[in-house]
Amino acid sequence: MRNHVAAFVAAVLFGFSGQALSAVTAAEAAQLDGKLTPVGAERKGNTAGSIPAWTGGLTSPPESWRKGTVEVNPFPDDQALFVITADNLDLYRDKLSDGHVRMFEQYGPDFFMPVYQTRRTAAFPEHVYNKFRENALTAELLDNGNGVRDTIMTSPFPVPKNGLEVIWNHILRYRGEEITFRSASATPQTDGGYNPVVNDYEYFFAYSKKGAKLEEIDNKIFYLKTDTISPSSLAGTITLVHETLDQIRSPRLAWRYDAGSRRLRRSPNLAYETDLPNSSSLRSVDQKDMYNGAPNQYDWTLKGKRELFVPYNAYLLHGADVKAEDVIRPGHINQALSRYELHRVWVVEAKRRTGINHIYNRRVFYLDEDSWQILASEEYDEHDNLWRFSEAHNISYYSEPVFWTTMEMTYDLRAKRYYIDGLDDGFPPYDFNPGFRGSEFTASAARRAARR
Repeated sequence: MRNHVAAFVAAVLFGFSGQALSAVTAAEAAQLDGKLTPVGAERKGNTAGSIPAWTGGLTSPPESWRKGTVEVNPFPDDQALFVITADNLDLYRDKLSDGHVRMFEQYGPDFFMPVYQTRRTAAFPEHVYNKFRENALTAELLDNGNGVRDTIMTSPFPVPKNGLEVIWNHILRYRGEEITFRSASATPQTDGGYNPVVNDYEYFFAYSKKGAKLEEIDNKIFYLKTDTISPSSLAGTITLVHETLDQIRSPRLAWRYDAGSRRLRRSPNLAYETDLPNSSSLRSVDQKDMYNGAPNQYDWTLKGKRELFVPYNAYLLHGADVKAEDVIRPGHINQALSRYELHRVWVVEAKRRTGINHIYNRRVFYLDEDSWQILASEEYDEHDNLWRFSEAHNISYYSEPVFWTTMEMTYDLRAKRYYIDGLDDGFPPYDFNPGFRGSEFTASAARRAARR
């Protein structure tokens, strides 16, 4: 038993790539009701007291919030404990990602990080926690890690043993059962000028529906339909995506309706390194949601855990009165609206496999231990130079207990430009209960919607 525990600890601390050697034992899974949270995070705080214990997360909204309105800041009295700048960078370097260090080096006094009290707000419904416990005992990687089996609803591996399991925890994390919202994206010029692209999003998470069984969801994780509202040159463009669980056996299905040609066409290349539509070639398709799609182009290594200053509880960026012009600045966002906290993160390195073509030779991901959400990532070029750096600013939503992004951005350190998505710009709140049916996400349904 001592040897088994030692092997497990070594795997978590030092990581290894490839498939899991075996599913976790009942004793390991039992930690989810002991020293670990139901999600698999360390329940205790750190020894310095700068990271508190997890006590259930943010399970009820503040009294000032009203249903049907945008989430309000649950910590309005919080003030920054300190601000990291290019001048005091060396004091905090050990708790900063390489990407953040590079942002300080490149943007000097204009880039700063306000650091607030750490609040472990991530929380999920109890039936999701129950699935974490079940998945821990049954979930397994498919051959070569291209999919998973015997799992449903949420992250499969709350007690992960390798990098692939950790990245699948992000891909399959619980984001509710369905959701609709409107948001804008932009690719600001070096002088800060921008033209936003506004889209309506509709998600139907087949994998996460209550009562769903893996054999009944047709290998689908979710269905996504986007409808471009503006600018007028793009208005009416519809994209439909069927995201598959095993993308090697059954690749992602995607269609795109171009209002100009008035035709719905298959988009077989909407994956991997393909430019993300309307990103000005500043972001690849597989960077949407920080990382998505089949992980077969990389070897994944779990590097262990670190305590890092990461974007968290981004209610200032999410505020109902925050406009795009309040957020966008030349080179990077308005950091005065950002909030960083000290959290434990899983660190996963992805190295491009021999013979694979991808614009990123190496990538490093930092995942929140309390939610399996990627909070930051670094993307390296062919010569292993840091090329791009991405952040996800997240909140805990109120109408559905979900910890998810409100805004993402990818900074291109060569072009000195960035792509930003999630600009709320006074739009209505996210609706986590729109009442969708799976039949609304077929190609024929998209074609009918386009013609209207």
